[in-house]
Amino acid sequence: MTPTPHCTPLHADHGTAVQAETVPVPHLQGIRINLHQFIWQAVQVSFVGLMIGMERNVLPVVAQQNFGVPKSSFLYLMSFVISFGLVKGMLNFVAGRLSERIGRKPVLVMGWLAAIPIPLLIYFAPNWWWVVAANVFLGINQGFAWSMTVTSKVDITRPEQRGLATGINEFAGYAAVGTAGIVTGYLAQLYGPRPALLGFALLVIAAGLGTALVFVRETLPWARAESRRHADGKHQGLKPRFAEGLSSHPTSMQVFAFVSFRHRTFSALCQAGVANKVADTLLWVLFPLYLHGHGLSVVNIGWVTGVYGLVWGASQLWTGPLSDRIGRKPTIVAGLWLLATGVGAVTLVAGMVAWIIAAVVMGVGMALLYPNLIAAVADIAHPNWRSSALGTYRYWRDTGYALGALALGSIAQVAGLIAPAFWFTAALLLGSGLWVLLRVQETHPRVHAV
Repeated sequence: MTPTPHCTPLHADHGTAVQAETVPVPHLQGIRINLHQFIWQAVQVSFVGLMIGMERNVLPVVAQQNFGVPKSSFLYLMSFVISFGLVKGMLNFVAGRLSERIGRKPVLVMGWLAAIPIPLLIYFAPNWWWVVAANVFLGINQGFAWSMTVTSKVDITRPEQRGLATGINEFAGYAAVGTAGIVTGYLAQLYGPRPALLGFALLVIAAGLGTALVFVRETLPWARAESRRHADGKHQGLKPRFAEGLSSHPTSMQVFAFVSFRHRTFSALCQAGVANKVADTLLWVLFPLYLHGHGLSVVNIGWVTGVYGLVWGASQLWTGPLSDRIGRKPTIVAGLWLLATGVGAVTLVAGMVAWIIAAVVMGVGMALLYPNLIAAVADIAHPNWRSSALGTYRYWRDTGYALGALALGSIAQVAGLIAPAFWFTAALLLGSGLWVLLRVQETHPRVHAV
């Protein structure tokens, strides 16, 4: 791709504010040419992943003895995920829209500032509602910070690289989620759950905020330069097939309605996002409890759930590029159905080795669908409103945490057992894959629509 002799807003002070540019500067897209920033964005999402990963092993298991949650009160236990999902879902959309006005970096920094109360609330919590409050701040942190790492990578990469870009982003984030589950399991055993989470989180927040301020640049100029190249007919390389039906500068509600309901491919991708987060809610809260109820220690639970996160993360290094070659739709459908297989298998097997194998299957399934849902949305969203489209998709996807917590908590509460929640989730994932198969048109610019 040759340089473009003009561009719109550039950053000041490494992108802390978006302002008019006085000297023409090209903003070329491509991983290699923007490798330095690409790496720092990957480092950022790793820190963000560590923040959510620290909760995935310790909190569900110690909720009763440390925070007074009754053993059979599954809905009460799930309340911390409900608060997280509702806040993160809403702020994903807010972050996308806000970043199109003030830039990606300020939103990223706001996400890290919101993380500061999390470990303090958990450490000093007299009851479980303080943990629920902490997860409101966790939702803000994840909604702002993780959203911006995805958006920034899409800004600086070419359309045909976005499967690889989102795969690397989600690899970095979810490998960190898995690592944090293992590390905090050991730390909790050595120092107790509250001191372990306090020290771990404060170190992560300091590192994440510090590197965001010093090393991360503003990437909004790349998106605006791409938009201008398309408008001027100067775009080179594969031409994306942007979804038709919106103006070049739609309102927030126009984007939300279009992506959520009016466009058949976007809406099918949104429902798949909801289904995958219902599954992730199951694996976040009820999977550790299920394993604990079958005699596994906190450390062993950390290994099983950590393997799920690590396989999910690492496999995205090949599942993202795979979708760049064969298309998004096949990988998404295969991922939903493979994830359903792993979820269903959990209740049919016994023993740590068997559960680790099920965790591997679930991790590969998540890896096939997760980055490629994001890439599919980015493929057909115009650069002018792409961040808002991604925010809308991520709104529905992460609201799936709250919906999943309500549905799965209610099922377990009524049944008095955790296993029915696994069966419900497996059926939901199978149906979601069928919806994608029947409704989604292939989005990759290299692959003809089907």
